[in-house]
Amino acid sequence: MKVDLGRDQPWHRLVAARPWLRMDATEGLCFDGAPLARLARAHGTPAWVYSASLLRGRLATLQGALAAGGVRADIRYAVKANDHLAVLTILRAGGAGADVTSAGEFGRARAAGIAPAQMVYSGVGKRDDEIEQALAAEIGQINVESAEELPVIAAIARRLGVVAPVALRVNPDIAAGGHDKISTGRAADKFGIDYDQAAALFRHAASLDGIVAVGFSTHIGSQIFAPAPFEAAYRRVLALVDGLAQEGFSLRRLDLGGGFGIPYDDGPGFALEAYAAMVARLMAGRDLELLIEPGRWLAGPAGILLTGVTRVKRTAQGRFVVLDAGMNDLLRPALYDAHHGAVPVSSAAAAGIGASATLVGPVCESSDRFGIYALPELGAGAAIAILDTGAYGAVMSSVYNGRPLAAQILLDGGRDHVIRARQSVPDLWQGEIVPDGLG
Repeated sequence: MKVDLGRDQPWHRLVAARPWLRMDATEGLCFDGAPLARLARAHGTPAWVYSASLLRGRLATLQGALAAGGVRADIRYAVKANDHLAVLTILRAGGAGADVTSAGEFGRARAAGIAPAQMVYSGVGKRDDEIEQALAAEIGQINVESAEELPVIAAIARRLGVVAPVALRVNPDIAAGGHDKISTGRAADKFGIDYDQAAALFRHAASLDGIVAVGFSTHIGSQIFAPAPFEAAYRRVLALVDGLAQEGFSLRRLDLGGGFGIPYDDGPGFALEAYAAMVARLMAGRDLELLIEPGRWLAGPAGILLTGVTRVKRTAQGRFVVLDAGMNDLLRPALYDAHHGAVPVSSAAAAGIGASATLVGPVCESSDRFGIYALPELGAGAAIAILDTGAYGAVMSSVYNGRPLAAQILLDGGRDHVIRARQSVPDLWQGEIVPDGLG
């Protein structure tokens, strides 16, 4: 049967905007050259599929754009976006360090071969034992999030006989980010030190035994596409740097944070070249070490969630396509009202006429829905690729409703590697202890 893959199909713009996707008339949707139908047969659904070459390529693209713009900056990958050891290993091999927020992320980064000196430790709630572990391992930088945290770090450093390299995370009161729950740089957000208190706290930090105050850090949110919000935040922080320099303080580092947006539709991506030009312009004549902490931008497009149709339910209100993946797998739609592109895997199905359908999961929650899509008729067993789930996908998964964690597959060198086996049902209660006498 000849399949018409013309440009009028609902999925076409999503695929056309992503060079790593291709709809083949025979093999169907291919991701980094691999037919997803074959992966679904071989590994089952739901499954996370990642591309090693895409991860490497995006890191190289970011490094190249910064260098071409005249910006010398070290990359500290935000581990929270995707913490799989294989992902961390790929990025470490490409020259990235890590931005970690917990003992678990710190341990994962070390297990992937990232040296603590190439790490930044962030987060508002670092425990004393986490701070001690990081300092004992000679962490490269701890981002201080509050006045209350600073003396704790200093006391632990003195007890260990080390000096803690700290940067004060400044809250510049800049509204940015695609959703209220991913904005982090406004005055009412829990992150960072109030702008008006930052200079005084830096002076205090510089006076403490056990502390070396290396500079400032800022991070204003996620899903930012234009340089303007970043520039506004950086200008405010640089005003602090300049003011303290006039007082004789020597600041050597500025942590620029992350938050670079990716399009979940077919829209334009982050203005990387314009960002690099802006940073170069602001830093001209300044002798500052720069750190950048991307997460989603590196990992998001490098992964998809491969899911299968369990059944199609029709009501007076419309068509519900029920998937075997749910909010326990991909939480973002329920948590942030996020909308990911969805493409049928079969070329024959994709060639059908699209009509409104609601993609939902099997979880017993009304919020277990991925959104409304223009989809052709799909039967039980059909496969669908949910796009751009390499970040904040598997890492946020749970086993809610007793649903085992999905398998994770890495494409590399023309081969597909199982990098996490599908969890079995008995695995769900491994480690649980029932005291004697309960029954």
